[in-house]
Amino acid sequence: MIFKNLKDLDYKLILTVLLLHLCGITLIASATKMNQGYISREFIIQNISFGLGIVSIIGMMFFDYRDLKRYHWIFYGIGLVLLAIVFIPGVGINVGGSTRWINIGIMNLQTSEVVKITYIISFAAFVEERRGNFDTWKDLIPPALYILPVFILMMRQPDLGGSIVFIVISFSMLFISGLNMKIVGMASGLFLASMPMIYRFVLRPHQRVRIDAFLNPSDPSFPGNFQVIQSMIAIGSGQIFGKGLFRGTQNQLHFLPVQESDFIFAVLGEEFGLMGMSVVVLLFFFFLIRVLKNAVMAKDFYGTLIVTGVLSMFTYQIFQNIGMVMGIMPVTGVTLPFISYGGSSMLTSMIAVGLVINVSIRIKHRVN
Repeated sequence: MIFKNLKDLDYKLILTVLLLHLCGITLIASATKMNQGYISREFIIQNISFGLGIVSIIGMMFFDYRDLKRYHWIFYGIGLVLLAIVFIPGVGINVGGSTRWINIGIMNLQTSEVVKITYIISFAAFVEERRGNFDTWKDLIPPALYILPVFILMMRQPDLGGSIVFIVISFSMLFISGLNMKIVGMASGLFLASMPMIYRFVLRPHQRVRIDAFLNPSDPSFPGNFQVIQSMIAIGSGQIFGKGLFRGTQNQLHFLPVQESDFIFAVLGEEFGLMGMSVVVLLFFFFLIRVLKNAVMAKDFYGTLIVTGVLSMFTYQIFQNIGMVMGIMPVTGVTLPFISYGGSSMLTSMIAVGLVINVSIRIKHRVN
């Protein structure tokens, strides 16, 4: 079966992912100072995660994505368990005030990354069963109750950026399933009106500080603004063609915080300039277009929903991370897919690509 499907692979999508990974490990090599004569742990883990992702994609070609639908409640339950397991003493790992990881030996696994996949699989089936029945507020109660446990557990960690990813995934699937846009407009108005209450009573102190920092971008006394200021200095100093690999002073002299993960796009801007950033943005644009085409051409609506969930996940993360680095979005812990260091993020991104490929190889008439 796998050899029969090889001719139907979306090779343009696969090549784009490979190019993004090559860009990513090059930047990680610079961000972790590999020019000093050693191979960094981050570089090794990133490549191992990519390799495991390739294995996962190959493995996913042996089954039909439509078979996953009958087990969607199991995937949902697994997701909740993975989100809750980090709160077990001795199992969950607290880093920087957030409890999001468990130790699996070679690296710390961020369980919410894996849950993105289980959630897309399960929520797609849940929504497909109710397609066209999202016209009233009452119709939205079941999907709201579906996402609520996930949202609560994510906010408990706490992980506001990750929580928004799940909301974006959910909204995208509901939108293409016939969500009444009048309700969306009313809900948006209510949300905007309730933002002061959310800010005061829902957000945690460190999350409120991030909002304050975003509203006062030139004040370095706010946590997070120092990172953004250093990031913008790095990008600006790169000018058109950049300073060259391993020659970024903001990066090499440790002025740029978390440069191997959250702010790796600033490393790109400093060392490869506007041209380098443009190339990576174009690669992401082409990647998203390929995923979108597979969503449109999917054999059934369940396949369309799965690929739409993957598309919305990647789109939000790309815009959020690049926007954060350039100071036009609040600082969150959202990584740049395929580029930022993070074993959990890389593996999840590859599995998500595997889902898209699983759907695409069952398209009878591919248009390239």
